[in-house]
Amino acid sequence: MSALIAGSFAFDNILVFHDKFKNHILPDKVHILNVAFLVPTMRREFGGTAGNIAFNLKLLGADPIAMGAVGTDFAPYAEWMDKHGISRKYVKEIPEHFTAQAFITTDEDDNQITAFHPGAMGEAHRQKIADCTEKVEWGIVSPDGKDAMIQHSQQFKEAGIPFIFDPGQGLPMFNGDELLDFVDKATYMAVNDYESRMVQDRTGLSMDDLAKRLDALIVTRGGEGSDIYTKGEVIHVDAVPPEDVLDPTGCGDAYRAGILYGLLNDLDWKTTGQIASLMGSLKVARSGTQNHHFTLEQFKGWYKKAFGSSF
Repeated sequence: MSALIAGSFAFDNILVFHDKFKNHILPDKVHILNVAFLVPTMRREFGGTAGNIAFNLKLLGADPIAMGAVGTDFAPYAEWMDKHGISRKYVKEIPEHFTAQAFITTDEDDNQITAFHPGAMGEAHRQKIADCTEKVEWGIVSPDGKDAMIQHSQQFKEAGIPFIFDPGQGLPMFNGDELLDFVDKATYMAVNDYESRMVQDRTGLSMDDLAKRLDALIVTRGGEGSDIYTKGEVIHVDAVPPEDVLDPTGCGDAYRAGILYGLLNDLDWKTTGQIASLMGSLKVARSGTQNHHFTLEQFKGWYKKAFGSSF
């Protein structure tokens, strides 16, 4: 059982400033801002939507196929993927580019200053869905370079492979007509609550109208759980309270891996949503996007404890 995950790979560089930005930024001088922050605490995490979704799906015992573009600095990430048995067959290295990178500086008030360099991600459209020779049951188009998201959606459609459209942080790149084109090609769409409002605003369509154009519309709502709009009904899935709340980054990717697992195993929507909810809960309890680990047997035990049933 395979899912083809088209999306980004990135290094997340997390820096901690042991003070408050407001103590060093003069409000009346922001037009000539020139500041430097000493950040003695730094860690580098492996991230990106394709990398995160593939990692989480692998934890569930599936065999994900990740597709994306990376730079010549990708070696440490490549070793990580190899260590966890995640195929790099369709991860293309682009010469003279860095892998996409985020530099996130956080102060003591949890304010953040982020710089994002897309690097090789902008060349991800060089990869073609047709290049994949493995049998693919499901696909997902997650945030990536704009051209790649457009072309991969078209290519999934042409290949007859059902797929999830997951616009995520790439959503601001698209206008209403472009979003509707994605919706009409996709089988499902997955967005968070804020993104759902943005899609409605840009397309002029309500949630019900959007759902009618899809087999299912999945909306995550943080601690309020998630809603799955399908076949004229709304299936609500409660959030699973995490053992701790350390880092929400990557929770959406973990959730989407749960959705793909349910689809690959022909599970009903309620069970699929619950698996996804538990995946998000396990992620939020760990810092970084790929630092949580468990076996499928452990996961099934936690699922039974959370929902009182098995899958």
